[in-house]
Amino acid sequence: MDYRVFYSELGKLLYAVADADGVVSKEEKESLYDLVKTRLAHKEVHTDEFGTNDVWYSVFEFDISEDQSLTAMDAFQSFAEYLEANKHGIDLETRQLCLLLADRLAESYRHSNRKEREMVQRIRELLFSIERQPVIVQLDSKADLRDQNLIF
Repeated sequence: MDYRVFYSELGKLLYAVADADGVVSKEEKESLYDLVKTRLAHKEVHTDEFGTNDVWYSVFEFDISEDQSLTAMDAFQSFAEYLEANKHGIDLETRQLCLLLADRLAESYRHSNRKEREMVQRIRELLFSIERQPVIVQLDSKADLRDQNLIF
């Protein structure tokens, strides 16, 4: 997995939460910094060529998204496309962490409002829809079915 790309997309996802109500508050930005510092930085060992921990790319991308006036839905869609392209490389623990960060960010400024809660729910559905995808097994014969205990 390219960790810098992952953290950049995570920054967009967190921006989608903060901007869901059309306003990114100072408190949400401070909370983002604190969340990255306390929940991510100590776990990540990957750095860029300047020695910057890759987790800080989430903050950089959040700021870029805000500077470019990216809509919350466009930021969410970017993460959704990234997740679809990399769904097998992102484990359950990482998806749970993404949801936790989104939820904590939504709660950071006078608790979450309706639009932020809706965005967090979309994120929950997106992250865990992977779990509900059926697994299709190609079997060639009845013997294969018996071997897999699918028929008796």
